Amino acid sequence: MITLRNVRKYYGALEVIKGVDITVEDGEFAVFVGPSGCGKSTLLRMIAGLEGIDGGDLILNGQRINDVPPDKRGIAMVFQSYALYPHMTVAENIGFSLSLKKVPAAEIRKQVEEVAEILQLREYLDRRPAALSGGQRQRVAIGRAIIKKPSLILFDEPLSNLDSALRVQMRAELQRLHRELKATAVYVTHDQVEAMTMADRIVVLNKGIVAQQGAPMNLYHQPQNEFVATFIGSPKMNLIPVKAAAGDNGALRLESPLGISLDIPDAGTNGPRGDLRLGIRPEHLKIAPDGQGPFSLEVGIVERLGVETYLTVGSADQPLIVRTEGDLSIRPGDRVSLTADPAACHLFDQSGQAIRPASA
Repeated sequence: MITLRNVRKYYGALEVIKGVDITVEDGEFAVFVGPSGCGKSTLLRMIAGLEGIDGGDLILNGQRINDVPPDKRGIAMVFQSYALYPHMTVAENIGFSLSLKKVPAAEIRKQVEEVAEILQLREYLDRRPAALSGGQRQRVAIGRAIIKKPSLILFDEPLSNLDSALRVQMRAELQRLHRELKATAVYVTHDQVEAMTMADRIVVLNKGIVAQQGAPMNLYHQPQNEFVATFIGSPKMNLIPVKAAAGDNGALRLESPLGISLDIPDAGTNGPRGDLRLGIRPEHLKIAPDGQGPFSLEVGIVERLGVETYLTVGSADQPLIVRTEGDLSIRPGDRVSLTADPAACHLFDQSGQAIRPASA
């Protein structure tokens, strides 16, 4: 179990980690995700001991480890670059840390073979890195980390150098490895698809602060702010400027310049008023089967992906993405009649904070 309490990091006068509070439970697979420059890799290096901590506490299994040297923390790290020794075999690369500790050769070989079995590398143990594929090299780098039997494994964007098909394969392998090892893992990526598919807990970082953390689907369905709403989910959530006013029977009436008119039931007299933003995910905008939806927009772009099709509708300065069936016979220039389910919508104030998910 690892806990960060009000952790801060400065480079000169510039504060790059701004009082972060995170807890990763024993055995969890936590993913730190965010855009470039958000502080996720810096935070990972602080946990590893490769960067100093300028404020707050870093606690591993109940022990404060701010000043514990990296090699005494019981933590292993897998970097973005494989950083393998080219003159060594796979077996020698994996067992290198044990040889530094003067572990007997027979014991090293036994442990290397056990790790190679887990990572499906047994047939490659006598090869050198130049004779391996990118995915195999990354597995060797992971093997070099897990042979230390660390209490915590850190991954710093380990799949970013791989092609898309290999990334999908390696995601599955890392999940399998986590289940087998039952180790705590902290994984850094800028790819929200990796975060959604691999994590038990996602920590979304933005400009050195935690924008939100929690289970993947909680972040997807209940974003606390516009940043999380648009960062988590692909394609991202549509955001539409609306004016909110009192409607009939206590409802909240939302009106948009796009012609969207939506009533949210049970808003009550304390419901928000004035200029807001309405968030609707692409799959929650539906084409009205009878063509009698509450608003219609012109189709600008049609992207057919096989099982599903994405339509870009509306104006160039306020486009909306609609997710539809893959074989829908719609072309650019057509107009589509749309509906939106209030129960699947979100409201954000002018500062970007969620007011509440709209509820039926």
